[in-house]
Amino acid sequence: MIAWTIYLTFAGAFFALILPRALARWIALATTASGLGITVAMFFCDDFDLRTFETVVRAPWVPALRMEYHLALDGISLTLALVTALTAVSAVLFSWDVEHRPNEFFFWLLLVVAGSFGVFLSADLFLFFLFYELVIVPKYFLILIWGSTNKEYGAMKLTLYSFLGGALVFIGILVAYVAAGSLDLQQLAQFPFSPQLQRWAFPVLFLGFAILAGIWPLHTWAPTGHVAAPTAGSMLLAGIVMKLGAYGALRVAMNIFPEGFALWRNWIAVLAVFGIVYAAAVALRQRDLKFVIGYSSVSHMGFVLLGLATGSALGASGSVLQMFSHGVIGALLFAVAGRMIYPRTHTRDLDQLSPLRLYRAMPFAAFTFVVASAASMGIPGFSGFAAEITILIGAWKAFPVAVWITGAGMVLVAAFTLRALIKSFFGETTSPAETPAAEATPTLAPITLPEKLGAGLLMFATFAVGLYPKLLLDRITPAAEAMRFLQP
Repeated sequence: MIAWTIYLTFAGAFFALILPRALARWIALATTASGLGITVAMFFCDDFDLRTFETVVRAPWVPALRMEYHLALDGISLTLALVTALTAVSAVLFSWDVEHRPNEFFFWLLLVVAGSFGVFLSADLFLFFLFYELVIVPKYFLILIWGSTNKEYGAMKLTLYSFLGGALVFIGILVAYVAAGSLDLQQLAQFPFSPQLQRWAFPVLFLGFAILAGIWPLHTWAPTGHVAAPTAGSMLLAGIVMKLGAYGALRVAMNIFPEGFALWRNWIAVLAVFGIVYAAAVALRQRDLKFVIGYSSVSHMGFVLLGLATGSALGASGSVLQMFSHGVIGALLFAVAGRMIYPRTHTRDLDQLSPLRLYRAMPFAAFTFVVASAASMGIPGFSGFAAEITILIGAWKAFPVAVWITGAGMVLVAAFTLRALIKSFFGETTSPAETPAAEATPTLAPITLPEKLGAGLLMFATFAVGLYPKLLLDRITPAAEAMRFLQP
């Protein structure tokens, strides 16, 4: 059943392209809603053992090279398929009024979603790579055609970084295939690669994936790409695409080269902590709201990498939970900045937004941004807290110093988040007399029903996971405990 998320999304992309433009958005919504329905149904289905990467579909593909069309599912891949579906539905709702070439817009959007489903479900390494690379082309066109703010530069930079990472991943795949004679991820996870090979092959493969996850210092494509992308593009980048890199690092690099991971994990932790603190400090100095959120994404992905570096089931479980959490929160923040604020005020400059005191003109948008900000800061009751506390507890045994430094980074996260929240919606004046009434309460277009539905879906997700993280952890942790890279 879960395989139909891929087939339906590819079919939806095709029909969105060829049918009349008035139907494109409805086809995209029906397609993504179907994907969400399937993943939710699978999430509560007891037919699969989510502790192991259990085969869903397996058929010969290129027998001469031992390539198979092989899809599999465990608690980790199902969780990431769920956040993909959630983000996709919301991205379509926040793109409801796209008028410029809507057929092509929703075609490229659905290709990103289909490729992402394929990555999370692939159990053949070449099939994994095929879906992984498939996501690059739609990202480029979404930014180039429908983007803004140096969109040509942003699209090209993101694509070049993606191809650099893809080249490193391809080298790692060739090494694994030549050494093991197989492309099956389950077989590769059990193959005894030599320590000498793992010593150099692991960092090549891991770095290739980590570039897409926004690892410091190869993170600069992310803020630039986020700012240049249209709202749906930013939501997909933050909610799905950056997770592809982190998932590849976990599922492929760490699991098939565990001894190489053991040699390099301290350096991964160092880069993760640098990313958390550095990106938070840079975000504190930004004036463009989307740049603030873009650097926030890099900082939060640093938590994912730190959790992976622990080599523990608890740390890895926290990382996957953070992937889900940040996917929801990042998409929600970009939706408010790019779809609710910018089209109505024609600015994202915090200094220009501050006098407007938008909470009066857009109370729903203000409420949504408060919720997203609280979740991003890791306030208890939201998914961000559940994910980050799990990672930090998992990291305490392996990297206690890193936990202390990360604590300082969390203070910076709170600082730039509160600064963005206050300047965007509440202003910095101390009395109404300091700001002209016409500026203090501008007349703006109301928030539309699709925007409210998209925001409500994401807010529900961060509330639900924050209040009851066991819902996800009961599926993630058994799968993490089955991973080969776990450290004693």
